[in-house]
Amino acid sequence: MSDRSIVTPPQETLPAAHTISPEKVLQSDKYSEGIVFDRQGNFYFSQTKAGTITIVSPDGSSRIWAKVQGVNGHKILPDGSHIVAAKNSVLQLDANGNPLKIIADRFNGKPLIYPNDITVDPQGGFYFTDSGDSNPQNPNGAVYYVNAASQLNQVASGLAFANGIVLTPDRQRLFVSESNKNIVAVYNVLAPGKLGEKKVFALPVKQPGEIDNKPDGLCLDAAGNLYIAHYGTRHVEVLNSSGQLIRRYASGNLTTSNCAFGGANLKSLFVTGGVETEAGQGGIFRLDLGVQGLDIRPRQPAITTTQKND
Repeated sequence: MSDRSIVTPPQETLPAAHTISPEKVLQSDKYSEGIVFDRQGNFYFSQTKAGTITIVSPDGSSRIWAKVQGVNGHKILPDGSHIVAAKNSVLQLDANGNPLKIIADRFNGKPLIYPNDITVDPQGGFYFTDSGDSNPQNPNGAVYYVNAASQLNQVASGLAFANGIVLTPDRQRLFVSESNKNIVAVYNVLAPGKLGEKKVFALPVKQPGEIDNKPDGLCLDAAGNLYIAHYGTRHVEVLNSSGQLIRRYASGNLTTSNCAFGGANLKSLFVTGGVETEAGQGGIFRLDLGVQGLDIRPRQPAITTTQKND
């Protein structure tokens, strides 16, 4: 798809798609997910099948930082602790990757199925998706809100594989990828943990030769554009605040899974996924877009030691 075939607002400063080539940062043994940056320039990514979180330092060195079964989405809190979506639960880890507690593992007496991704509410809580079962005929995915007192509430349900999630910085809108319907949904946030009705924000489009059509991880830039890691297409799509497609960048990974801004001045987009199918090796690629990403890093610096987990 050429840039001429998609809408570009006059004030848009994103580079043309043909000028951006994904640069491989590293290759992982397995499909990669859940990328997040701290204020020291380290980034962390998950390997769901391996059950590991890897930390990569600014100098490029890497090590296993934590082992969590079924780990996926990941965010860092202002106190330096980390919250991760994992198998049947959402966990809190300390700044060294050691487990602190299970934040949530059931709702109304029923176990969570597949917590997938997380977005932090600056008012002290966070939202997370539970994908539910992968069967498209059984749309039992949901969105939950955990408040500052660690109280859990379901705020949306009936989703066909709830996946990526991101809250706008004004806390007015919540975007959720509904992967098995190829929908990016948007909810108006009426109050922390209280959402309006689901609306379709976008229907991402795959092109000939691509293997799937599932929006996955989401992130925002400082201008309010939404970035969609589009699983199965080898692309990240960029939508403006009105839901118009404005760019479609090659991601490096065929099964693109997640994205986050990092690097110098948060002007590079880092992308996770599987280099080819999810069964093979994973990749972390960098897209040097030169536009400012939304800064979601914790306000208080987290202290990361060099201690290696056994």
